[in-house]
Formats: sequence, C-alpha cells, structure tokens
Amino acid sequence: MRLSPSTVFAAVTCTLVPVALFMVFVYVPTEADQGIVQRIFYFHVPCAWAAFMGFGLSAIAGGLYLFFAQQLWDDIGYAAAEVGMLFCTLVLITGSLWAKPIWGTWWTWDSRLTTTFILWLLYSGYLMLRVIGEDSEQVARLAAVVAIIAVLDIPLIVISVRLWRTIHPAVLITRSGEHGLEDPRMVQTLLVSMVAVTLLYAWLFWLRLKTLRVKSRIYQLRQTLASAQVTEDATS
Repeated sequence: MRLSPSTVFAAVTCTLVPVALFMVFVYVPTEADQGIVQRIFYFHVPCAWAAFMGFGLSAIAGGLYLFFAQQLWDDIGYAAAEVGMLFCTLVLITGSLWAKPIWGTWWTWDSRLTTTFILWLLYSGYLMLRVIGEDSEQVARLAAVVAIIAVLDIPLIVISVRLWRTIHPAVLITRSGEHGLEDPRMVQTLLVSMVAVTLLYAWLFWLRLKTLRVKSRIYQLRQTLASAQVTEDATS
C-alpha cells in the first residue's frame, strides 16, 4: 500500500510532537535565572524557524513564478506564506507570554520585536492581497513581488540584536560569541522541538497546497468552459 506524503507527515509528526512535549516539560532542566517560564523558549524558537522557512519558501516560489509563470509555483508560494503566517503569529504570542514575567510587560518596541512585527504586517498584506484580489495572473505576480520584498526583513530580524541596543536575549549564540545553552539536555530538547515543528509545518503546508491545487484546477476548468461557451455562442 502506497502512503501519501500527507499521511507520512502526519504519522511522523504525531509521533515526534509528544516526544518533544515530554522533553520540554519533563526532561529538560529548569533554567536557573528565568525559571519555568523559560520553557516557552522551546516553542518560541522553533516557531520562528518555521515562519522564516515558510516565508523563504514563499519568496523562492514567487521568484520562480515570475520567471516560469507556472501556476504550481504560485500555489506553493501561497501555501507557504499562509502556514508561515500561522507560525509567525505564534512567535508573537509566545514571545509576549515569555516577556510578561521576565520584562514585566506584554510588549515593548524592542528592535527584534519590532522587526518581527513588521514581518507579520508585510505578510498580512500579502494574504489580504490574495484574499481580496481575484484569481488572476496580475494578482499572483504582484503577490510574488510582495513576498520577495517582505522576506528581506528576515536577515534584519536575525542580526537586530547585534545592530541595535536591545533587551531581547541572544540565546543560541550570545553577543560575546559564546554558547547560550549550557546544559546538553537543553540543546537536545531544542533540536527535537525544531524537528517536530518543522514536520508540523511540512504537514500543514502539504495539506494547504493540495487544497490550492484543486482550487486552481477548478478555476482552469471554469475558464475553459467559459471560453467554450463564448465560442459556441459565436458560432450559433
């Protein structure tokens, strides 16, 4: 029996996610300074990675659509951006939940928070364009350009903690160039969480892409039927 990619993604994800949750809440030690709230880190960073991966894929697919003008690349870019937007929203939510007990506020206009929020706004505009605009080549091309421009904010987010004075921690590699995760169990938990969230992204992306491919086929069939109807009316 041949398994579909969505079935494989679902099976592996549903196996690995509980393992990641066990490691986050049971296996990994509590961080000495921040306490138990630091465990949000193991959700926050993987969600950021998934969002960046999705937006990067959307930009690449957008560039390929502009070059080849194939509907497949537009559908890939659209699906990647939608799922990436989900994880970008989770980044902002988990970041706020982490900030409140540590910084004493839900939000501050810190450089990394602000650049991440700008990224969220840019792709919100991308999705609004796709929803409000018609299923036309002009809208698809414009959306591809927006995706390519918006993704340029990601490198700025990554280096923001080194470009400007910021209260956001540099955990993976500290500002002094040292390793931010001292206990090996922290590194192991982060890696497992990263893989689990990546697989979750892949599963959701594949499901959404399948939906968009069906929608594209329906749209093409309607266009073909409309053209045939016009031809039939002209000859009758």
